[in-house]
Amino acid sequence: VQLQASGGGLVQAGGSLRLSCAAPGRYSRTISNNGMGWFRQAPGKEREIVAAINWNGGSTTYTDSVKGRFTISRDRSKNTVYLQMDSLRPEDTAVYYCAAARGSTASSDTASYAYWGQGTLVTVSS
Repeated sequence: VQLQASGGGLVQAGGSLRLSCAAPGRYSRTISNNGMGWFRQAPGKEREIVAAINWNGGSTTYTDSVKGRFTISRDRSKNTVYLQMDSLRPEDTAVYYCAAARGSTASSDTASYAYWGQGTLVTVSS
């Protein structure tokens, strides 16, 4: 399953972006019952979980640094997952990846994820 992430770009500190993640074509239904996650990787750093959501959107989890600023959501009718990012900071600059978990829960464990998107670059200027 190839996921497609989009919505990245250049924004000033304090600004907002919304990332989208979809599984196009014949894979669109494949992830409808999967937990989904957003990860990011900054230059020289390891990939880290940003947010995760369970299969029906009823449960979410966030890394501490984005709590209160980022919101993960999903539209199951469109098989799309979103990451609304507000109050962006320069330290949020990274390549953001979406991923589909093997199970249905909102997992923070990278090993739980089986399918990955290609990444979208978010750059926050100070």
